[in-house]
Amino acid sequence: MRSTPTDQPRRQASGALVPVLAFAGIVVAVMQTLLVPVIKDLPQLLDTEPSNATWVLTSTLLSGAVATPIMGRLGDLYGKRRMLIASLAVMVVGALVSAVTSDLIVMIVGRTLQGFAMGAIPLGIGLMRDMLPREKLGSAMALMSSSIGVGGGLALPLAALIAQHADWHALFYGAAGLGALSIVLTLLVVPESPMRAEGSFDGLGAFGLSTGLVLFLLPITKGSDWGWTSATTLGLFAASAVVLLLWGVFELRTKAPLVDLRTTARPAVLFTNLASIMVGVSFYVVSLVLPQLLQLPKATGYGLGQSMVVAGLLVAPLGLTMMFTAPVYARLSAKYGPKTTLILGMLIIAIGYGAGLGLMSAAWQSLVIAVVLGAGIGLAYSSLPALIVGAVPASETGAANGLNTLMRSIGTSVSSAVIGMVLANTANTVNGVEIPTMHGFRVSFLIATGAVAIGLLMALFLPKPNRAPQLRASSEEDDNLARAEEVLRGFRGRVLDAEGTPVPRAKVTLIDRRGRQAGATLSDEDGTYALAVPAQGAYVLAARAIGHGPLASSATHAGDESAVDLDLSLPVETVSTP
Repeated sequence: MRSTPTDQPRRQASGALVPVLAFAGIVVAVMQTLLVPVIKDLPQLLDTEPSNATWVLTSTLLSGAVATPIMGRLGDLYGKRRMLIASLAVMVVGALVSAVTSDLIVMIVGRTLQGFAMGAIPLGIGLMRDMLPREKLGSAMALMSSSIGVGGGLALPLAALIAQHADWHALFYGAAGLGALSIVLTLLVVPESPMRAEGSFDGLGAFGLSTGLVLFLLPITKGSDWGWTSATTLGLFAASAVVLLLWGVFELRTKAPLVDLRTTARPAVLFTNLASIMVGVSFYVVSLVLPQLLQLPKATGYGLGQSMVVAGLLVAPLGLTMMFTAPVYARLSAKYGPKTTLILGMLIIAIGYGAGLGLMSAAWQSLVIAVVLGAGIGLAYSSLPALIVGAVPASETGAANGLNTLMRSIGTSVSSAVIGMVLANTANTVNGVEIPTMHGFRVSFLIATGAVAIGLLMALFLPKPNRAPQLRASSEEDDNLARAEEVLRGFRGRVLDAEGTPVPRAKVTLIDRRGRQAGATLSDEDGTYALAVPAQGAYVLAARAIGHGPLASSATHAGDESAVDLDLSLPVETVSTP
């Protein structure tokens, strides 16, 4: 699968590109924690049973998991900016649907539409790779990746404040307003990426992945209600295994797969995704434990007796620290590499949870835990897209980061199910109400520490980079050169005019002996081009540029690990007269 630039003119990215894309990521993340302050009141607000009310949260999780890899692939094919706007638009519609109803079914429909916006995170990362210069890319992607935690952390106190002083439907009106603002800013500031992946959308693969994910995540999120050993739970897990296995076989055989499993199986991608699951688990534990500990009454002997708003404010530094960690990550990664920063981030997370076992007796201690964990999670989250981008070609950036975001979502889903079960099984029943215990909170922190230890092991298995960090592939020209370095065998050289002057942005097309296109690229500003060959044999390199005549040059490659140097000299354009 190759990436090719479109023929449309490329707009220069403005300095507001990163803030606007990061704002879109924060807006999307708000959807995940929007209803946290009113979770316990949802059955009464929607006039339904507690087991039915949980679908309001589960539906958003499921649709987000399905949409993330699909929107990433659509962005690679048809334009990342276009798909980003579409994701935000669907979210706005969903928020407005939820804002005008108290009916359970309609609310679930609205929340499902809101979940589709999760695809905005990998789309934003892909746009940054395509549009930003290499020196700005590291910190930008770090901020975009951390926006999941930033949005969740900042939304909690704001949502609590709104829920306490206004009708709860105002939460959705506010979310719709933020989504609309993000769309306007994107239209005004963010240019469309010129990069496109060749091929078509794998509709059957998208259906298979969606079905497998729903069958897998549904029992994870509802297992506590249905029973972990019930026939429904075990049957859905078995069905998901069968569907995902069949989907994998299909993806390996299709020419244009939704997810390139061969690329996903590369150690750099595989172990990054496995580590992402563990980071997702550790991130969600603190989001579940600290707010409950802070709001439990002091009469329990361990509760801290804080209001909903104060509890949200004490947890908010988790997201703020993640945001401010982005520039720190950029410096560390530039010097030591994203693998080292991922390991460092996980070590800090482990220290935070370990220290947190003894820091649960005062509100200020919760603030310390939030700051330390925010720094660690921020470093870890910031490292993940850099590792993915460095291991896949530009044509797969959106899909690959979408899959990585999905892995984090799976981690948070598993964390929610496991921690929810632990807190329920260790709770004390007082007047018919189950109250979490300090023992349950400490066990939850130990589980998070264990998850980080597993993630740290996965990170240690990441291959050591044998060249400079691949974040330098931040435009179509840099990306072409980076791919040529990955696959050394091919043609390289310069495109020159009749006087020997370099010709920038000339299109060079590689054609095999059967007349099929085997690759394409644009020459760099100094006329440099590089094209990898799929196999040995005879090729034709066709070059063209505005103001110059076309050129076709025959060349043969032996198929070894060497590069054939071949300069292409374009003739002067001739104009025929009648």
